[in-house]
Amino acid sequence: MASIFNIGVSALLAQQRALSVTANNIANASTPGYSRQRVEFSERPADRIGQHFVGSGVDIGNVRRMSDEIAAAQMRGASSAFHRADAFASLAAVVENLLADEELGLAATLQSFVNALQDVANDPASTSAREAFLSEARTLVARFGAIDDRLTGLEDEVARRLDGVATEITSLGAGIAEINERILTTSGANGPPADLLDQRDKLLERLAELVDIDTVMEANGSTTVLIGNGQALVLGATSMQLDAVPGRFDPRQPDMVLRSGGTNVTVTQFLTGGELGALLDFRREMLAPTRSAVGQIAVGLVNAANAAHANGMDLHGDLGQPLFALAPPAAFEASTNTGGSVPSVTIADVGALEPRSYRMHYDGADYRVLDAATGAEIPVSGAGTVADPLVFDGLEVAFAAPPAAGDQFEVRALEHTLSDLALLVQNPDRVAAAAPVRTRAAIGNVGDGALELAAIDDPADPGLLTTTTIEFIDGATYSINGAGAFAYTPGDEIAVNGARVVLTGAPAAGDVFVIESNSGGIGDNRNALAMIDALAAGILDGGTTTLQGAVGRTVAQVGTLSAETQRRRDAQGALLEQSRARLDSLRGVNLDEEAANMLRTEQMYHAAAQTIAVAGTLFDSLLMALRR
Repeated sequence: MASIFNIGVSALLAQQRALSVTANNIANASTPGYSRQRVEFSERPADRIGQHFVGSGVDIGNVRRMSDEIAAAQMRGASSAFHRADAFASLAAVVENLLADEELGLAATLQSFVNALQDVANDPASTSAREAFLSEARTLVARFGAIDDRLTGLEDEVARRLDGVATEITSLGAGIAEINERILTTSGANGPPADLLDQRDKLLERLAELVDIDTVMEANGSTTVLIGNGQALVLGATSMQLDAVPGRFDPRQPDMVLRSGGTNVTVTQFLTGGELGALLDFRREMLAPTRSAVGQIAVGLVNAANAAHANGMDLHGDLGQPLFALAPPAAFEASTNTGGSVPSVTIADVGALEPRSYRMHYDGADYRVLDAATGAEIPVSGAGTVADPLVFDGLEVAFAAPPAAGDQFEVRALEHTLSDLALLVQNPDRVAAAAPVRTRAAIGNVGDGALELAAIDDPADPGLLTTTTIEFIDGATYSINGAGAFAYTPGDEIAVNGARVVLTGAPAAGDVFVIESNSGGIGDNRNALAMIDALAAGILDGGTTTLQGAVGRTVAQVGTLSAETQRRRDAQGALLEQSRARLDSLRGVNLDEEAANMLRTEQMYHAAAQTIAVAGTLFDSLLMALRR
């Protein structure tokens, strides 16, 4: 009877514990991160009675936390990929909308600028047409400025968010380390408390939303958390600090540093996934290339417009001034440099420019130039001196004094060119729509020869506006300003004082042609037409890409990357939901199932209580019999 009583008590206590676990599951059905628990019973050792073994009841073998580390790791990986794509897509959409606007985008503004120049060509004497052209030029400058301001704002936003994300990652790492420590001090024979494991999983899930992580379950129950290419964020009860620090080359572009004791490791290039990976990827894959691409368009525009405008003459009889001003390429020295020398960078060939940044390394004798984004080697020539600068991708880089061995530099030829973009010509009379020289045939000419201006090669030539006379000695020979005897071939170009002219027809002996200043040529539109042609010609990529073509290409590249990221976000969202559903099916609370467990456990509890009651009745019967 004692055995029956003990068996009944063990069953009663076991079912009571099972009821408590089921009730706790029901109570936490809506608690985020809660993993349901299940009581596992174990049979007590049997008692030997004579030649037989009789069971002695039941014990609680374990209260098992229903989860799966593999499924949890898969869910965290899917979450990291989704949040990376989601954050990237939201930032990419801003850039896409900025460039692709049909009315305010670069393509429309650039076309309006060219259309206004065409109006000047149609009526070069019109002050209102000239003023409208300058107004469109100001609008174009303002549009470039607005794009630069917005992209700069995005750069600052990325920097702020990197700092905030790094702070949260550090906090989460500290929280995980604290839970590891509590697990190490509170774990029993059946493992650590389930609530601590739930808390740790919740922190790991949030951490995976911020950065891609790897976890290692240690034998003592703690979890090691790795980020990047194996750098430890959490080791047992110790956590590291992740900081966003001023960039090695540009303080406005933070680097990510993992601090452990007295050791600081730069991990920027190794961090992937999550919001942090999205910010770093966006800065590298979209923001910097887009700024460079827009800068390349601006450089092409300014170079072509200024060169063409300089070949003309304004209403005051002066040669054309530069239309626009533009910031020079930027160079940054690494914070670790010891030489103190920063190079000057100039653009030597607009057509050879590439929309990218460069890293330069000096070993004490030679320079290496690498693509800053990919690390690919860039062919370079020159010694790096002022007399013999380094030449690569249309740039010339020169050091006034040699840097120290080991010094490094970053060259951003195009990212910062828009910062000082400005319109220099403000007076409509200063729009150089006319050609600087005109040609005429003397009134007494008897042949049918004709002289036309072909091109202005050097507007800085001091003799450009000096009157030049071409006189034919005979039908096949001519002199220039009375000197020389040059053979005449119809259609040949003649270079004179920075200009080229073309003679055609059949001049006669004694015929005279004059090249002279075009001062007073109010109705002349030749340079305005030449400017239109220059702006429509191939300017970039070795002369194969027009300005409008470059704008379209940039918009298409941004749009393609944005659309690709949005598709990736949708796909990763579906994968995340699938992995979350799988994990929830393992650890989530099903109220119908728990209700059935509650009913079954209640019945077993009543049965155990009845067993105790039977044992008591039997014991009372035995006592009654002994009294007799």
